[in-house]
Amino acid sequence: MSGHTLLLGHRGTRVADAAAENTLAAFDLALQFGCDGFEFDVRRTACGSAVICHDEKAEGISVAEAACGQLESLPCLDDVLARYAASAFMDIELKVPGLESALLLALREHPPQRGYVVSSFLPEVLLELRVRSAEIVLGFICDRKDALDRWPEFPVEFLIPKHTLITSQLVQAVHDAGKTMITWTVNDKKAMRRLAGWGVDGIISDDPQMLVTTFPGGASAVSGR
Repeated sequence: MSGHTLLLGHRGTRVADAAAENTLAAFDLALQFGCDGFEFDVRRTACGSAVICHDEKAEGISVAEAACGQLESLPCLDDVLARYAASAFMDIELKVPGLESALLLALREHPPQRGYVVSSFLPEVLLELRVRSAEIVLGFICDRKDALDRWPEFPVEFLIPKHTLITSQLVQAVHDAGKTMITWTVNDKKAMRRLAGWGVDGIISDDPQMLVTTFPGGASAVSGR
């Protein structure tokens, strides 16, 4: 990490009427507002496609059961990486197992120039990816204290806890271990400033415009890094 606190839009943006979350339009908006990049969710269809979607269903159809030709309105992972590899830091969250091969191929074909992390709540996904690649950048997501306590066990470069779990001591411990911390989902200016002051490496927000305007001089100026 360069010392600059990454400012990332959650699913691109979740507050803009002009763009639905997890769409190219939402990702474009996050970058237009001045974010360094964005977080997005990946699921697997029955035919093996890696599509961008948070929920288990889209358009009333189970993503996991969708056949080829269904859910064509959803962006594909390969398209997102190709479009933003040169312009955005990407937090690529895998919601389900079975995406490992498609992900590694997409990253080889479109290596991100501005940085990335492949993240998941699922330890088995992270462990499988580490077995397949020593170079891939991985992040463990957690939203409960019992899961957070396990972070030293996992072969990851990033810890990505819910912001309510974070203390200044945790930030220091993560940095002492040589790892990077990104936190989610922070939609309050006071909390954004507090977390940046503690030295978190990245902040994910539903409102990328507010996130950027909270740090008009850059988040690194608040954290002192």
